[in-house]
Amino acid sequence: MRDLIDGQLVLVGAGKMGGAMLTGWLAGGLPAEQVLVQDPGPPDEIASVLRQHGIEALASVGERLAKPPSVILMAVKPQIMDQVFPPLAKLAGRETLVLSVAAGRTMAGFETHLPTGTAVVRSIPNTPAAIGRGITVCVANAHVTDRQKTLCDQLLAAIGDVGWVDDEGLIDAATAVSGSGPAYVFLLAECLAQAGVEVGLSPELAARLANATVAGAGELIRQSEDPPSTLRENVTSPNGTTYAALQVLMAQDGMKDLLSRAVAAADRRSRELAG
Repeated sequence: MRDLIDGQLVLVGAGKMGGAMLTGWLAGGLPAEQVLVQDPGPPDEIASVLRQHGIEALASVGERLAKPPSVILMAVKPQIMDQVFPPLAKLAGRETLVLSVAAGRTMAGFETHLPTGTAVVRSIPNTPAAIGRGITVCVANAHVTDRQKTLCDQLLAAIGDVGWVDDEGLIDAATAVSGSGPAYVFLLAECLAQAGVEVGLSPELAARLANATVAGAGELIRQSEDPPSTLRENVTSPNGTTYAALQVLMAQDGMKDLLSRAVAAADRRSRELAG
């Protein structure tokens, strides 16, 4: 990564997402002196990391930049983006890459404030990124070079896997699947625990069983070379208990239909927010 950053990296927002990335970069060998952090109040655990590496959390990075930075990474909440980004856009140079991990903000929204020809990448991470197990989907404007895409891959690898789409419209679809997806899995764990209570388990044991099952199944998917459909088939004995349950879940109007409708609803809402 350090070979791809010629100047300084400006991280705007050192909350859970930005802080997780910063921690990963520093652990991966990015020199602390190449990083400027703009955040007037980072959480305690990130403030500790900053102190450990001698990085000051600044209210504004403008006075610390002798020349345009290599990267401006926007990790603030979308609600304050209009307040925070315009002054930062004035710091961008011809070689600056603007990388956003904020939901609901289009590339055109950033380009409006930037010099013509500025490289912009819009990305959508998900909440497991906070523990380095997320996945981020990215889209680049026409000015992003192959070198800058590689740099994005390396920067975002600090919080998990990275994928790319060519059409910005697909960011909404990715948001509906992976961005919102952790909530679907958390709901599955909630419902599975409640179902356990309804068949006689204590709430404590039901929750423990449900949480461990969801977490363990997810890890099995991650480590296995088989697709989820094969893993499902492997655990389903003919006419057994799993088979009986799947007859309900895989019936018409079952889980497949519910998730299809849920993802479609999230996709529509993402488009509304971005529009």
